[in-house]
Amino acid sequence: MSHRLAGRVIAITGAGRGIGAATATALTREGARVAIGDIDLDIAKATAERIGGDTLALPLDVTSTESVADFIDTVESTLGPIDVYINNAGVMPLSALLDEDDATIDRIFAINTRAVIHGTREAARRMLPRGRGHIVNVASTAGKAGIAGSATYSASKAAVIQYTEGAYAELHPRGLDFSVVMPGITRTELTAGVEDMPAFRAITPESVADAIVEAVVKPRFEVYVPRSARPLLNVTRMLPFGVGQWIGTKMGADHIFLDALARPERASYEARATGKTEQ
Repeated sequence: MSHRLAGRVIAITGAGRGIGAATATALTREGARVAIGDIDLDIAKATAERIGGDTLALPLDVTSTESVADFIDTVESTLGPIDVYINNAGVMPLSALLDEDDATIDRIFAINTRAVIHGTREAARRMLPRGRGHIVNVASTAGKAGIAGSATYSASKAAVIQYTEGAYAELHPRGLDFSVVMPGITRTELTAGVEDMPAFRAITPESVADAIVEAVVKPRFEVYVPRSARPLLNVTRMLPFGVGQWIGTKMGADHIFLDALARPERASYEARATGKTEQ
C-alpha cells in the first residue's frame, strides 16, 4: 500500500458525511493524519471510528469564525501544523427561484461561501509564517453553469471559484498552493431525488475523494470531477449564450433539480439543509 501523504496533517470541514467522509478515508489510506470537523459531532465521531488510526473528530460550525479558529487551533495542538486545509462543508437546498425565502438564501451563502472565505483566511494565517501549505476549496460544476432550481446554490459556488482564484493570485507567490474542486452531481444526501443528466451521469463521493487526493499529492488549481466536465463546460461557455442554453435544456438542466423537489426521498435532506430540523 502506498503512503504518499505519510505524516501530513489534513483538516476537513463537513467531513462527517458524503464527500468529506470519503475524502477523510482516502487521505488516511495514503498515510495522512486527518481531522474531521462537523456540526454533528456524533456523526463525526462515528466516521472517525470507522476510518480508524488517529483520525480526530471535532465539533465545527463553519458559520462561526470563532468555531473555525478553535477547530484549527485544536487540530494543530493535537496533530501538529496543518499541511492541507479542505473547505468541504456545503448545503444544496433546491427551490423555484420565486419560492426561495431569505433565510434559506442567507444560509446557503453562510455555509457555502462565507465559511470558505473565513476558513481560507484562518488556515492561511497559520500557514504563511511557515511558507507552505495547501488550501482546497470544494465548489461545484454548478459554479460554472447555473441550473434551474439552484440559482442561489450555483451563485454561492461561483463565488467560491472566483474567491479561490483571487486567493491563489495573492498568496501563491508567498508559498501557498490552492485547489478548487468542481464535482458534478455526486451521489450523496445532497443530491437525493436528482436524476442523472444525459452525457453527465452522477459520480460517487469516492471518485471525488480520489481526485482530491491526487490534487493534494500533486497540486493543481482546477480539479473537475469527472475530468470530462472540463471540456463540456468550456465548450458551452465558448458558444453563443443561446446555444449553450439549448444544449443545457437538451441535457435536462431546465428541470432536473426542479423535478427533484417533488420526490419524497428529498424531503429529509431539504429540511436539514434549510435548518428546519436538527443536523
